[in-house]
Amino acid sequence: MTVLFFLFLMMSTVSVASGGEAQTWKPVELKRDITHPQPMTGLVLWPETARRLNDTYGQAIQLEFSYCLPCKVVTGCRDDGTIEYDWSWFDRVLEDVASRGHQLIARFRYEYPSSRDVDGQRGTTAVPAYIKQRPDYAETFAENPNNDGPTWYADWTNAELQRFTLQFYTDFARRYAHDRRLAFLEVGFGHWSEYHIYGTTLDIGKNFPSKAFQKQFYEHMNAVMTDIPWAVSINAGDRHYSPVPDEPSLQAIRFGSFDDSFMHKSHELSSGGGWNERCWNSIGKDSRWQTGVCGGEVSYYSSNDQRNFLNPEGLYGHTWEEQAAKYHITFMISNDAPCGDVATPERFREGTMATGYRFVVTRCETNGIVTRLRVTNEGVAPLYRDAWFAIGDARSTASLRGLLPGDEMTVEIPAVPRADGSDLRIVSDHILAQQQIEFVTGR
Repeated sequence: MTVLFFLFLMMSTVSVASGGEAQTWKPVELKRDITHPQPMTGLVLWPETARRLNDTYGQAIQLEFSYCLPCKVVTGCRDDGTIEYDWSWFDRVLEDVASRGHQLIARFRYEYPSSRDVDGQRGTTAVPAYIKQRPDYAETFAENPNNDGPTWYADWTNAELQRFTLQFYTDFARRYAHDRRLAFLEVGFGHWSEYHIYGTTLDIGKNFPSKAFQKQFYEHMNAVMTDIPWAVSINAGDRHYSPVPDEPSLQAIRFGSFDDSFMHKSHELSSGGGWNERCWNSIGKDSRWQTGVCGGEVSYYSSNDQRNFLNPEGLYGHTWEEQAAKYHITFMISNDAPCGDVATPERFREGTMATGYRFVVTRCETNGIVTRLRVTNEGVAPLYRDAWFAIGDARSTASLRGLLPGDEMTVEIPAVPRADGSDLRIVSDHILAQQQIEFVTGR
């Protein structure tokens, strides 16, 4: 009797909840399309170019790139080791980029050949002043490495420089992990933080960090940079500089990759050179993109590379769309492209939309309580930050983060949409209020 009563009670509950009949899933007809470049993807301009061309190219991009200087935000260090900051310089960079409805890709660096942006002198490092004032700190100098001009090098024998470098990223992550103005962070060592000091003698542990410290750096970044997607130059695949190729534990860390001479004449193995492709392979091209953002900068090896890489006929035998798909590119700095005849605002927009993710809803249905979606990614890369389908304030239980190209997932939202599904949207805590992640329907 107890079992029968329990079964009767369960049936009665279902009957009441469904108005006397079993609930059924009914389709919701959606009509959506992707009409603009998607947040956190695409071709990238420097802020000064983006500012100047905003009227014509502003709608063709979502991202801007800037080198950033530790010495501009560090004001000193207390006796107990606490680093003192004034972040207003970096905040102004973020705010300027965000004012155009774009997000920043930031790269902090120490060395930049010939640059005067630290103190007006050519090649000055961006190491904080309090470290340079220490009696145990001594930088080295090269007159004209690789014909790039005068360059000073940080002193990696100095324990405080090493400690500061780790602490800086701890403090940066604590402050900016949830800042919607920041999309990605690039890190590294050497010229432009690109993991090389071409044209001068490599003295590892002196003018370039030791492999032991580099290992510590990767492990530290893995521990503290859990919310901001971060990437390292593909030159970290060079064993002369880097421990990564020979350290399985470092290979397993979910950092991304950036390539600052993308699509140059000898980029590919099929071109007879292939240094870049070898580096991609060395740090895990086949799988790294699945968890770490991939990007970089179109080559400056020739002055024509940036101006012509969007040519539909291709550059050095390869089209932009082909290479973006091969390397699962999410972003690519293309600052000089508008200087040529190829990269019109419309072609620039097309190039942007050939990168990153592209969400497609293949099925939408509701049972009057829950809405269920079938979603696939038709892009060339996943989304690397959380985003959810939502109706009103109700979000899907599963995030779209990490959905790989060609894969599908089912998401459920504890809410019912309007009859035409017009209130169904994608929301993210990592994009600006002006930005919108779109999706396609009708497949």
